[in-house]
Amino acid sequence: MRTIDDLDVSGKRVFVRADLNVPLDGDRIADDGRIRAALPIIEKLRERGARVIVAAHLGRPKGAPDPRYSLRPVATRLGELLGADVAFAADTAGESARATSAALADGEVALLENVRFEPGETSKDDAERGELADRFAQLADLYVGDAFGAVHRKHASVFDLPGKLPHAVGGLVLTEVEVLRKLTGEPQRPYAVVLGGSKVSDKLGVIDNLLGTADRLLIGGGMVFTFLKAKGYEVGSSLLEADQLDTVRGYLERAEREGVEIVLPVDVVAAEKFAADAPHAPVDVEAIPADRMGLDIGPRSQELFAAKLADTRTVFWNGPMGVFEMEPYAGGTRALAQALIDSGAFTVVGGGDSASAVRALGFDESAFGHISTGGGASLEYLEGKDLPGIDALA
Repeated sequence: MRTIDDLDVSGKRVFVRADLNVPLDGDRIADDGRIRAALPIIEKLRERGARVIVAAHLGRPKGAPDPRYSLRPVATRLGELLGADVAFAADTAGESARATSAALADGEVALLENVRFEPGETSKDDAERGELADRFAQLADLYVGDAFGAVHRKHASVFDLPGKLPHAVGGLVLTEVEVLRKLTGEPQRPYAVVLGGSKVSDKLGVIDNLLGTADRLLIGGGMVFTFLKAKGYEVGSSLLEADQLDTVRGYLERAEREGVEIVLPVDVVAAEKFAADAPHAPVDVEAIPADRMGLDIGPRSQELFAAKLADTRTVFWNGPMGVFEMEPYAGGTRALAQALIDSGAFTVVGGGDSASAVRALGFDESAFGHISTGGGASLEYLEGKDLPGIDALA
C-alpha cells in the first residue's frame, strides 16, 4: 500500500477520511482521543503544503442532517489542537463543501459535515454509494484513508472513494494493522484476551476465532451473565441474552476440549437498579439476588483476573468490566487496566469504550502497548474478516 510519502501533495487538495466519532455530551466532547489520533496525518500533510479536506462520521444519523450529530464541535476542537483555524463546511458534499474546498490555501484545513448525513454513505446499493463518492471526488485531487475505526464498513467515503482518486494509506491505519498482525500471527505466550461490554452477540465471531488462538479468555461486563447463566447460575435482573445460551454452552465445551482457559468472575457488584445511587454490594456469583443486577465484577474477581494476567506476554482487551461511567461500578475496569500495566505484557486496548475508560479513569496511555481507535474494526480483524476499507487501499 502506498503512503503519503509516495505522493506529491504540495498544493493538492487531499481528502482525508479520519475517524472523529467522539462521544458528545450536548456540544461538549467527552473524550477527544480520536481527534488527537487524527492529528499526525493532518499535520504531516499541512507541513508538506497540502490543502487538507477532512471527512468523518459521528454517531448514527438516519441519512439526513441532524443537529445532534453535527461535527461543528469537532471542528472547533480540531482547530484548538492544531493551533490553526479549521474551516467548516455546513454540508457533506454539496455547495458549502465545494466552496470550502475551493477556498483552501496551501497548508489549510477544512472539515466537512458528518458524512452520514448523506444516505449514500451507508447505502447497500453500489450505485448510490458510487454517486456520493463521485461528489466527494470532485472536492479533491488525492485520497488518504486513515479512519481505522471505519475500515470494517463498506461505506462511500471508506470503500468507494479510494477507487476514484489516487490514494494512500494513513499512518494510523498502518500502525493499527501492524499491531493486530502481532495478535493474529505468532503472539508471545501466554496470550490472554479480556472481553467485556454489554452483549455476547456483539462478540460471537471473535470468541469463536479466539478459541483457536488464545490461551486464556477472561470474560466480564454485561456479557458475562449469559456465560454464568449457561453454567447454571441465576443472574437476577442482570443483562441476559437468553437466545445465546446454547451458543455460549458450546463455547464453554469447546474451550475445555481445546485447552483454552475461560475465566469468569467469582463475584459481582449487584445493585437494586441501574443507577449510581442505588443500594449495591458485592455478592458471589452463586448468590445473585433475584431483584438485583450485576453492574461490575467484584473485588475477589479483580484479584482473580489480575492473577490470571500476571504471567502473560500478550494481552488484548476489548470492553469494560462494568458500568465504569458510574463510580460505584468503575472498580473492575480500573483494576483490570492496572493489572494490564503491572503484567509487563504487550497490551493492546481494543478501542471503543475500553479506550474511553483508560482516559476517563486517569491512566497514562503510554503505559499500554497500543490503544486502538477502532473497537469494531479490531474485533472484526481478530475474527478473521476482510476489512473493506483496507482492501480498497491496496
